[in-house]
Amino acid sequence: MTKIDIFSGFLGAGKTTLIKKLIAEAYQGEKLVLIENEFGEIAVDGGFLREAGIEIREMSSGCICCSLVGDFAEALEKVKAEYSPDRILIEPSGVGKLSDVIRAVQDLGDPELVPGSFTTVVDATRARMYMKNFGEFWCNQVENAGTIVLSRTKGMGEAKLAQCVEMLRAHNPDAVIVTTPWDELDGKVLREAMEREDTLKSELERLAAEESADGGDECCGEHGHHDHDHGHEHEHEHEHESEHEHEHEHGEHCSCGHDHGHHHHHHGHDADEVFTSWGVETARKFTEEEIISALTELDSLRLGQAVRAKGYVDSADGQGWIYFDYVPGERELRRGAAAVTGRLCVIGSNLDEDGLKELFSLG
Repeated sequence: MTKIDIFSGFLGAGKTTLIKKLIAEAYQGEKLVLIENEFGEIAVDGGFLREAGIEIREMSSGCICCSLVGDFAEALEKVKAEYSPDRILIEPSGVGKLSDVIRAVQDLGDPELVPGSFTTVVDATRARMYMKNFGEFWCNQVENAGTIVLSRTKGMGEAKLAQCVEMLRAHNPDAVIVTTPWDELDGKVLREAMEREDTLKSELERLAAEESADGGDECCGEHGHHDHDHGHEHEHEHEHESEHEHEHEHGEHCSCGHDHGHHHHHHGHDADEVFTSWGVETARKFTEEEIISALTELDSLRLGQAVRAKGYVDSADGQGWIYFDYVPGERELRRGAAAVTGRLCVIGSNLDEDGLKELFSLG
């Protein structure tokens, strides 16, 4: 079986740089083939890839999206037959439509060629200009991506970065958006994001599963050791779990499963058993004091009954990212490696979502 990953992005966004980083840090041990296509010129980025032992097949008929039915399918079959790769990386022209490439891959009809990730690289500093001037191509690339990797975010102001993310979200509400500068991220973390193993939805579902696994009254009174899927571990467990009693009651079973989206509501329970999950992604930098203050405020019940919270955000002091866990009356903060973007997740009942955004200064 061969997985096919597509790397889209407007001209000069940084597709080749991203592929190079992934080859060096995330695809070790895999047999790779890159199919790249430059619009109107001979590919100039093939040299370093050949040096890395990657076979290259340059499309001969201009834009990859202009020759999908014949040449493209034939190229993939030849690549599979000649090289038997574990993974095929497709880098279409910067002015190609991602939807056309995805459709071509999905229409291959070869069970051994499996669609993998659909990633679009967006230059955060030029996104608005490209959208206005080349909207037909740019928007298609953004709207059809499973993951959007922002380039040139280093040194970008938080307000401008937030505006860029908001603009992207208007075109694609579901994609993972990577806002962290690439040099702060390990390629394996980027690969997790691209393969949809690391999304806000999955983060909320993991958090809910932890609550549900505790079961019954324990679901909000006993909290064990939780790991993140970013290669970081807690340095210690909560030591006095049984001492935390809360003023809210739950039914015999505490089910916190989710449907889809950023907040989820359960059905089939009495009103006082309903849990809401709230989660946001943010590129904002925080101080430890801000996180502690926000978690302390959760104990006040002013914003609803929070029973669990966790997250990770970039730090204002530049001393590693801040990871936190919260249960009523108890919080834990630690430092860890960079994630693709900051995330804040809260589970509880009658949560004031607008108030939570204000609490974390996201409004």
